[in-house]
Amino acid sequence: MSNLGFENTDTILMEERIFPPSKELVEQANLTAYMRSKGFEDYEAFYQWSLSHRLEFWEDMARELHWFQPWQTTFQWQDKPFFQWFVGGKFNIVYNCLDRHMQTPTRHKVAFYWEGDGGESRTLTYEDLYVLTNRLAKALQNLGVKKGDRVAIYMPAIPEQVAALLAVARLGAVHTVIFGGFAANALSERIIDAQAKVLITADGNYRAGKLIELKKIADEAMSQSPTIETAVVVRRLGQEVPMQAGRDHYLDELLATIPEDTVVPCEPMESEDLLYILYTSGSTGKPKGVVHVQAGYAVGVYTTTKFVFDIKPDDIYWCTADIGWVTGHSYIVYGPLANGATGVLFESTPTYPEPDRYWSVVEKYKVSILYTSPTAIRGLMRFGEQWPAKHDLSSLRLLGTVGEPINPEAWMWYRHNIGHDSLPVMDTWWQTETGMILISPTIRQPLKPGSATRPLPTIEADIVDSNGKPVPVGKGGFLIVRHPWPAQMRTIYGDPARYRSYWETIPDVYFAGDAATRDDLGYIRVQGRVDDVIKVSGHRLGSMEIESSLVSHPAVAEAAAIGKPDPVKGEHVKVFVILKQGNEASEAMIAELKKHVRATVGALAVPEELEFVPSLPKTRSGKIMRRVIRAKELGQPVGDVSTLES
Repeated sequence: MSNLGFENTDTILMEERIFPPSKELVEQANLTAYMRSKGFEDYEAFYQWSLSHRLEFWEDMARELHWFQPWQTTFQWQDKPFFQWFVGGKFNIVYNCLDRHMQTPTRHKVAFYWEGDGGESRTLTYEDLYVLTNRLAKALQNLGVKKGDRVAIYMPAIPEQVAALLAVARLGAVHTVIFGGFAANALSERIIDAQAKVLITADGNYRAGKLIELKKIADEAMSQSPTIETAVVVRRLGQEVPMQAGRDHYLDELLATIPEDTVVPCEPMESEDLLYILYTSGSTGKPKGVVHVQAGYAVGVYTTTKFVFDIKPDDIYWCTADIGWVTGHSYIVYGPLANGATGVLFESTPTYPEPDRYWSVVEKYKVSILYTSPTAIRGLMRFGEQWPAKHDLSSLRLLGTVGEPINPEAWMWYRHNIGHDSLPVMDTWWQTETGMILISPTIRQPLKPGSATRPLPTIEADIVDSNGKPVPVGKGGFLIVRHPWPAQMRTIYGDPARYRSYWETIPDVYFAGDAATRDDLGYIRVQGRVDDVIKVSGHRLGSMEIESSLVSHPAVAEAAAIGKPDPVKGEHVKVFVILKQGNEASEAMIAELKKHVRATVGALAVPEELEFVPSLPKTRSGKIMRRVIRAKELGQPVGDVSTLES
């Protein structure tokens, strides 16, 4: 999976600022209530209890959800590295997201405020979403979709996309969501690997004002995908698109014959039955189909939504991700709906039509919880503080970040300009493979800029060397987790050997592929992917730390650091820099930035090469693809680039 020669990375980014939570926040926190039910006031004592009582903790969480039949065995780990949770239970995640709310006042509560690319809006209550999901499930059932079938979903961020996931899972079928910006080859590759028989798509959509011809792309992909028997097309734009007789069906025409009061009962599923396959890119070869299952995944995302975001009945919660990524699955759809939360579903981009789009949405819907990416924050920093200052952001009470480590300067900008210098920032670490957040602050912990702080209850994370031995405080190593958790992936679809590698690279622990350090508070700071570590004169430097030192300069919006072969040093640092508007690329700027790095983190990290660029290659979820930058710079193959922005 990774080159395990990259260990004992040097910590060059020292961060001492600490922001304690207010007593009022701590007192009212959901986690505080649970801790007290177990007899704890002190968080550290509670966390230690959770490690020795992890099954009791997860049983408590699971009992807050609906089961058609209780589980007999909470956890089994006999055939390592494969494991099972809630064995013998009968469950359906959609019942927990919709049906159980129909007997409560949540039925009439807003499930989603939808904000379209051009500013259009729709409001769906839980009852509206329940009705749409049932009718869509019936339409799929009429088309022959049954338990265990795979259904591909290739759509824009519209309410029908949410209903499509829920309708598929309601029937006990398996969804694979493909981000609506992928090209035909990437779409076809995922359809074929998942053996999907149905594709749900749309006629098209606009993203940042640009027309995306989804049906045209889908037609090209389906021509290469022999497993597809049927396509369902949502009229997002209402324009005519080619429809193949016998295969293609407009959703509105299918629904026209299905009454509003139709109910398709949720299929009672075994706890370990497949819920979805989600493809994530690898450094080489084809994308990996990460498998998540019904019950454990539901329990994990329900719990982390409740405790990390401290979600309350009157919150308006906005996760800015796309449902095509795991963040959208876990923290737009399943986690919030299981908690009965009101969410915002957003079709556009942070800067369309102006760089204040996010802040206008926060103001419009009175968003109280905002969960976004460091990439988005750094991109918006580039335009200046005047854009958020134009809007009333007083409704916000909690902020979050996801997708990659956030550098301290961006963290402070976020807290100052968006969080009124007072709001907690939940810097969350997790992956497609983990299903749920594993390392994050909770309301109860002091915050440190750039640090994901501590593992969540029951999560036994550590930082080790290549032999699995813990490294000293302040030294870098490999971020691992010692025991499975309910929402963890169960395998890589059709490739169990690839799944085993997560547990065998460092024997008998889950190795995430990330480098990290731990400070004397026990706080973890993720340094980035192991293959993003640069070796200079025997020192191992995390690329994120070098980048953070540059982004702390007022002229710099974003930076990406790579290592290049050096006959003397082994590697030297090259940095690609995007400047903020109003700053000029020049030799004088290069000299100034090098001087800044030397002053902030020392001579070792000073880049030997510095190049100004207008953009950086990123995944469509916003992560900078340093391996692609490195491969292009060195003239090497770039591997799988299907997740890159076009």
